[in-house]
Amino acid sequence: MTSAASSVDIRRADDRAKTQIAWLDSKHSFSFGSHYEPENTHHGLLLVNNDDVVKPGAGFDTHPHRDMEIVTWVMRGSLVHQDSTGHSGVIYPGLAQRMSAGKGILHSEKNDSWTLTGQQSHSDPVHFVQMWVVPDESAITPGYQQLEIDDELLQGRLVPIASGMPEHRDAAAITIHNRYAALHGARLQPGQSVELPEAPYLHLFVPRGEVALEGAGPLHEGDAVRFTATGGQRITATEPSEILVWEMHASLAAA
Repeated sequence: MTSAASSVDIRRADDRAKTQIAWLDSKHSFSFGSHYEPENTHHGLLLVNNDDVVKPGAGFDTHPHRDMEIVTWVMRGSLVHQDSTGHSGVIYPGLAQRMSAGKGILHSEKNDSWTLTGQQSHSDPVHFVQMWVVPDESAITPGYQQLEIDDELLQGRLVPIASGMPEHRDAAAITIHNRYAALHGARLQPGQSVELPEAPYLHLFVPRGEVALEGAGPLHEGDAVRFTATGGQRITATEPSEILVWEMHASLAAA
């Protein structure tokens, strides 16, 4: 793989493409659906970083996917997942979820947890981040995994949420089918800081709160940073915050 020049590319929340309809407020860090930008299709192995808010009783009806590792991280509320392999469940904050589309899968995602729990319907929106990375092998058997990440682990330090990297096999993380990628997360109180890993490609996203990036200044909710051939910078919270960091040791072309 050819070494890339070092760069830190800050992408502001308001510059993202948006899909806003009656039941959905979705903001796209990369080209998605009808929002196609040829110069903004991916960073490293990450193709999708969607910041979604879905109203109660609504959501994404059954639709297909293929050859994609789809990781969902709920910030607030709950999301019901159902798929053609027979998996169904409610995803909530702190529960990491991965769906491997493999050779083909159908699934739906809706804000209607009462249909599974038997409880009364609610009026709370669900806020979640959905991220797609390519697998390092095509046409695998579709699969599903979820794992509750201990809240204590996330407090004040960066921990793996989803990973295919060999060094994370014993970590508290769900697995993804790409040995070159890992998703880390942290919940930070004001003044707490973490250090970014060093990798050929990093993607930092701030889904909640405000942090300061060493050498670059403040990052607000919805801001993202694409790092190339760098790392080691410190992220410090200036208010209660949450961050998601993809560490990637290959690019899409070289995967």
